[in-house]
Amino acid sequence: MTTPVHRSRKAWLAWLLVPAGLLLFVGANVHLVYVAVQSQPDCVDHLKAPVEGEGYRAAKSAC
Repeated sequence: MTTPVHRSRKAWLAWLLVPAGLLLFVGANVHLVYVAVQSQPDCVDHLKAPVEGEGYRAAKSAC
């Protein structure tokens, strides 16, 4: 049988860990959104015509 002290310790631990986990989850997602918005990769040299050869050919070039 659990004592009231033991039960309150579990409740205190739950009240501490659940918000900490939520804060970690939200912080990680905010960081991912920030990195996705702030990163703008440079253009890479690629082939512009559908020709066989070495290099990359972009499906739809933004450069």
